[in-house]
Amino acid sequence: MQSDPSQSKDKPLAELLAEAQAKLEQQRDAMMRAFDKAEKAFGTVTILVNNAGVAHANRAVDLPAEEWRRVLGTNLDAVFFWAQEAARRMLAAKTGGAIVNIASVLGFGVAKGTAAYAVAKAGVVQLTKALGLELAFRGIRVNAIAPGWIVTDLNREYLLSEQGTAIKREIPVGRFGEERDLDGALLLLVSDAGRYIAGTTIVVDGGQMVALRG
Repeated sequence: MQSDPSQSKDKPLAELLAEAQAKLEQQRDAMMRAFDKAEKAFGTVTILVNNAGVAHANRAVDLPAEEWRRVLGTNLDAVFFWAQEAARRMLAAKTGGAIVNIASVLGFGVAKGTAAYAVAKAGVVQLTKALGLELAFRGIRVNAIAPGWIVTDLNREYLLSEQGTAIKREIPVGRFGEERDLDGALLLLVSDAGRYIAGTTIVVDGGQMVALRG
């Protein structure tokens, strides 16, 4: 759901930041409860897939501060805090494990109307490198997957439109991805088959990024 730009423009920046901080604390409390519940049922969480995200359609000059904070808070801040807590618990339990962050091809390139989203996903790519560097020697492998256009319930209507048809023509394999197309990369990164991979982002986009335009 898009926030109302008129409401955020009427609020002082300090108030927006205070609201964002309050929401962050609520989300972190919910995160801790989720980890506690999972540990009670299954033991220490040794595989974490950071797969939550929101988008926006505002051009940069029209992007309200509240919307910027919402996108960055979900797509970058939350990724860091979930990975951080998972790593802390793995280290405390001395189990090791694997963390996979879901980035995007927009972390490497941008499109109009995606400023906050692209910045957040680029941050996820860099965060993955940083965590991979710090945690690999302690038995925790942190990697990422950067999907291209994957058909979901959220974007299916758009991808079936004329605009979607134009996008599909730019994908070398000639089709949009399906959710199952991410399975191979994910299974590699969380299993022993990927035990020598750390701090890496695997692009799964049907070759779209290598198809140079212009």
